Amino acid sequence: MPAPSDHSGSATHTPGEVLALISSGAVATRADIARITGLARSTVSQRVDALIAHGLVDESAPAPGDSTGGRPPRRLQLRTAGHLVAGVDLGASHCAVALTDIGGAMLATHKEPLSIADGPESVLRRVERALHALLKETGQEPRTLRAIGVGVPGPVEFSTGRPIDPPIMPGWHQYPIPEFFASRFGVRALVDNDVNVMALAEQRRAFPDTRYLLYIKVGTGIGCGIVADGRLHRGAQGSAGDIGHIRVGDQEESCRCGNTGCLEAVAGGAALAAKLAGMGLDAASGSDVVRLVASGNRDAVGMVREAGRAVGEVLAGLVNFFNPDTVVLGGALAAVHDQLLAGVREAVYRRSHPLATRVLRIEPSRTGENAAVIGAGILATEHAMSPSQVDRRLARAMA
Repeated sequence: MPAPSDHSGSATHTPGEVLALISSGAVATRADIARITGLARSTVSQRVDALIAHGLVDESAPAPGDSTGGRPPRRLQLRTAGHLVAGVDLGASHCAVALTDIGGAMLATHKEPLSIADGPESVLRRVERALHALLKETGQEPRTLRAIGVGVPGPVEFSTGRPIDPPIMPGWHQYPIPEFFASRFGVRALVDNDVNVMALAEQRRAFPDTRYLLYIKVGTGIGCGIVADGRLHRGAQGSAGDIGHIRVGDQEESCRCGNTGCLEAVAGGAALAAKLAGMGLDAASGSDVVRLVASGNRDAVGMVREAGRAVGEVLAGLVNFFNPDTVVLGGALAAVHDQLLAGVREAVYRRSHPLATRVLRIEPSRTGENAAVIGAGILATEHAMSPSQVDRRLARAMA
């Protein structure tokens, strides 16, 4: 589904804008388009006929009961068949690829373990093979791909799609990920930080009525995806939301960034695992922390709740500054959200202004472990279905 748009101000209402109205459900017939846009019927017919001719819209017979007298109108709907996008989630130790149609239906998925530290050529070739396998599995040709979305575990300059000094991705700095996919599939690849695409997935799929959302990923590290007025906010260079390196109180834990007291060093999954291991427990990762909490280990339970308080201390400042109506907690440690959320809520409601928390809800992720691959697919879909992109595709086809 395309990003929320307002087409009322357009004087011409291009075919791409008309398609956006149809795909959003704002219109269902040619008469609806004429009424909402003010276009002449002949112009509406030109726009709709072009979309039908290029396989983007279906016009079907009216459903029983549609008529209130006279000939019932034929109904318009987005044609999803033959228009696919791919979502790719690259984690520190895994890869997930999903093939979906432009209506959001997931057709096939693939997951496998890998190490992001193996470098871009090795990792991306595995993604390429997985995507070809999914296309073959679903009986689709590569030419049906319209765009590819990719989420990576590091900072990204969104305008170029290139990772910038990613701390856990050796060899990836400035690597041209979009060009890798363009040379093999002939489509645009959009690359973003994984927490941004997770935020997109939650807002579009789980909280569609929310306009101001913060998605807090508490995994090996800690990051924040920001949705402002229904759109991802990346900041000037794409680094907005890097809350893992905000200092927490008077904490002095050393952080991999070279500073001390960073939120990630205090409350991240890797930091908690190291503390538990220092107590003689079997813990090497955030997943081990989750396992210990699930087994009822008191040290782990107490540590996760305290980590929630630390996250909440930082989040309280964000709530006062940004005033979201929804905060979502995801990532590996969100699997023990009862303990984590308790600490977060305690700190946020104690430290934030009453007006900022009047309608605030703090919830666990609803898209779960699939958040990044779903969000990457949405990123690709919203690009492929943007009015400007649709108009360019039609212009090329008619040239």
